[in-house]
Amino acid sequence: MGVPVPSTEELGAIAAGFGLSPSEDDLAAYRELVVGALAAYDDVEDLYQQQAPAIPKRHSWRPEPADNPLGAWYRRCAVRDRDEGLLAGKRIAIKDNVDVAGVPMMNGSATLEGFVPRSDASVVRRILEAGGEIAGKAVCEDLCFSGGSHTAATGPVRNPWDPTRSAGGSSCGSAVLVATGEVDMAIAGDQGGSVRMPSCWSGIVGIKASYGLVPYTGAFPIEYTLDHLGPVARTVDDVALLLTAIAGPDGVDQRQLSAPSGVDYTSGLDREPASLRIGVVTEGFGHPISDAAVDDTVRGALARLEMAGAEVREISLPEHAWAPAVWSVIATEGGAWQMLRGNGYGLNHRGRYNPEIMEAFAAGWRRHGDEVSHSVKYVALFGQYMLNLHGGSSYAKAQNLRPLINQAYDRALESCDVLCYPTLPMMPTALPAEDCSIADYVARALEMVPNTLPCSVTGHPVINVPAGLSDGLPVGMSFVARYWDETAALAAAKTYETLVGGFPSPPGH
Repeated sequence: MGVPVPSTEELGAIAAGFGLSPSEDDLAAYRELVVGALAAYDDVEDLYQQQAPAIPKRHSWRPEPADNPLGAWYRRCAVRDRDEGLLAGKRIAIKDNVDVAGVPMMNGSATLEGFVPRSDASVVRRILEAGGEIAGKAVCEDLCFSGGSHTAATGPVRNPWDPTRSAGGSSCGSAVLVATGEVDMAIAGDQGGSVRMPSCWSGIVGIKASYGLVPYTGAFPIEYTLDHLGPVARTVDDVALLLTAIAGPDGVDQRQLSAPSGVDYTSGLDREPASLRIGVVTEGFGHPISDAAVDDTVRGALARLEMAGAEVREISLPEHAWAPAVWSVIATEGGAWQMLRGNGYGLNHRGRYNPEIMEAFAAGWRRHGDEVSHSVKYVALFGQYMLNLHGGSSYAKAQNLRPLINQAYDRALESCDVLCYPTLPMMPTALPAEDCSIADYVARALEMVPNTLPCSVTGHPVINVPAGLSDGLPVGMSFVARYWDETAALAAAKTYETLVGGFPSPPGH
């Protein structure tokens, strides 16, 4: 099918959008130029379809509500390519913003429901090559723009420790399926903390590796400079195992220009507490929204490490407090521009695109845009307003501030192995009522992020590890390491895990 020829009226509307006012004669002349140039688009379409892979046949199904009591599964499947390898015997859930060829996905949103990818994401391909089994797609928040677990079009994902509370997001399903033992491991995503937030509130381990270490190819993007994928599991060893399988350049993702390859992240994790130097970031505690129980639990965990021989000392890092503002501008304008206006992938960068999902999202937004979550609508309205107002210059200023925060973190890490602070300053919040106000709905999606955003901005590796329980609910703490030194973060987490004899599971699991 050829590309439709635009009318002069359509070109006039486009011109008005650019602030132009060509005459009717000019529009007619431009139309003739467009008609002459359309053959290139027909050629590209023909060439692409000749090489595009066929969608493989992989059986999957929607679980019955009785088999999905916490709402964490989107689809179930059992995809395995080989029986041997690093991940042999491991069952792994995939966040539903990540392509599994032949398995329908929706990225938590009515705008994409029913879309079926042609190809596996790089992390999925690596899992299968390592002998792992893809057990299904885990529910995520609507277009992944929420740190809660209440915005998915399929309904809320419930916390396994207390089903009336949020599980954390946006990788809520991934964390819950791991916490309840339905899978051994899962792939999560992270632009503002979405590996770490659900790991924290669901009581498991999750690492956001250095920006670019894990290929993002085949996952639905939000903002190119913030996009991460990462592993979650119940133990540090399993997180390290999955990271080893999925890390390293894929030769396609341009986020990975300096990423190392071939590292065994399971090696060198067993260390004595006395070998550990921990910098406790003052600015990570005592936020206006902080629960005292969270700060007390994390400081109690650090005291246990200190008693066991670790060097623990306070470090002031004022730039930590800059990050929420910097991230907010980048994510709001960048998300509106790339994810919403650019149908996920945007333009103007090399690497592998997913044209099918771009087309599906554009069509789905036209049909179902009014059905997206309030948090997505907020980003659309606020982000486009600021783009219109300042022409992207605010985004540019925020990006130019990033190196200052990076450098501050690098300086702090010169005198210690890891930095530490609470992952989330709040205990798991109650899921909002269906009739709550828009303000409350958006607050439950975005309020918990002051300590996760700094490493989203800088790209440093950071791991969430359960610090303990308070009133029967998990509290998490973060260990931040130098760029490309995931082993240091994993080793700190493993040291604490060993010290406390492992981490508890939710009641009944």
